Amino acid sequence: MERESQFIGQSGAFLDAVERASQAAPMHRPVLVVGERGTGKELIAERLHRLSTRWGEPLVTMNCAALPETLIEAELFGHEAGAFTGATRAREGRFEEADGGTLFLDELGTLSMQAQERLLRAVEYGEVTRIGSNRPIRVDVRIVAATNEDLPALADRGEFRADLLDRLSFEVITLPPLRVREGDILVLAEFFGRRMASEMRWDQWPGFADHVCEQLEGYQWPGNVRELRNVIERAVYRWNDPRSPIGHIVFDPFESPWKPSGAGGQPRVHQAPSAQRGEPAAPATDYDSIADLRAAVEAHERAIVEHALGRHRWNQRQTAKALGLSYDQLRHCIRKHGLAERAGEGEAA
Repeated sequence: MERESQFIGQSGAFLDAVERASQAAPMHRPVLVVGERGTGKELIAERLHRLSTRWGEPLVTMNCAALPETLIEAELFGHEAGAFTGATRAREGRFEEADGGTLFLDELGTLSMQAQERLLRAVEYGEVTRIGSNRPIRVDVRIVAATNEDLPALADRGEFRADLLDRLSFEVITLPPLRVREGDILVLAEFFGRRMASEMRWDQWPGFADHVCEQLEGYQWPGNVRELRNVIERAVYRWNDPRSPIGHIVFDPFESPWKPSGAGGQPRVHQAPSAQRGEPAAPATDYDSIADLRAAVEAHERAIVEHALGRHRWNQRQTAKALGLSYDQLRHCIRKHGLAERAGEGEAA
């Protein structure tokens, strides 16, 4: 997630989490950051480091879920040459790399019980021992850990060390999911949209159509801010008319009008809103003749729009309403499919 967006928001739940991070930053105590994926746990860890007296020292990050269990301890605590097969030379671990600074341990709940035991000793006594050595090494490291797991529940089941949990939770900062950050969705969407429009060299930012704003605020955002960024950037990228508000978004990038239905394996076509309301649909497509998927989709869209315009005597506002589009969206389709001359036969209003 880009650093510019890390503290964009105005909801009380979001501002409270940021304020708690600011308050805890100067303390030389462990902090546990809890939140769903995409809520910005690493960004909070960066804030804790940069607002502390350790800001000039290293901030070292380790994703505990990204490494096989056999390598976790060597990564954390280092190893001596010959400690295991492939260890041709001595190597510092993350604790030594972070000496004087901050060590951020993401996905803490995935650590094995053995690694948890060694981590507890490092936190308790401020020393680590490399794999293959008996010599303890003193380190001065502040631990910030993050998880999307329910660690107290894991501890109750004996799947996470309760003493380690106690030691790491001097302060617990819970990041709210985007769906409960009232007012922040559209603020963030505007930020990501403007940035993407600038990247695509649009000379103006058209904003979002009203129905798109409603869709954005009504969606549950399981991937939180990271997912919102991807959805908005994809919507801007796919929008062909920077002079009209963004009128279409896709939450699932794998969604396709030609996706198999599952049971019968036959192609499933998303019907236009007019067909869903019982109006005659555009002419059916001969799937066996399709050679170019993109061209087939464009032709099908053109047929639906032209058919609906004809039904409403080329009255564009009535047609837009029937198709579930905004007036600007319909105008965009008319221009894209070369129907502008014919559309002039009817009233716009």
